[in-house]
Amino acid sequence: MISAESRPRLAAKARLRFDRKASRYMLLYPERGLVLNTTAADVLQLCTGERTVQDIIEELARRYGHDSPALEREVMSFLTALTERGLVHDAP
Repeated sequence: MISAESRPRLAAKARLRFDRKASRYMLLYPERGLVLNTTAADVLQLCTGERTVQDIIEELARRYGHDSPALEREVMSFLTALTERGLVHDAP
C-alpha cells in the first residue's frame, strides 16, 4: 500500500526508458510496456526510493507551478495502480 510516507521505487522487473524515435518515455516490464505521458514520466523519474510520495508531490507542484488536491490524488492513484501491478514498491 502506498501512502504519503512511502518511498517508491521501480520494481526490479521494470525499466523506465526514453524512446528516441517516438520522443517519449515508456515503462517496460517483461513482455509488456506502457507509454507514459509527460507527468507520469516525471513521477517515475522521481521514484528512486529516496523521496517520499509527499516529496514527489511537492516537487511536481514546484515544476508545474501549482499545488492542488487534484495533483496529490492523481499521483497517489497512479502509484497505487503501479504498485498493484507489481511495477513500483515501497523502498525498505
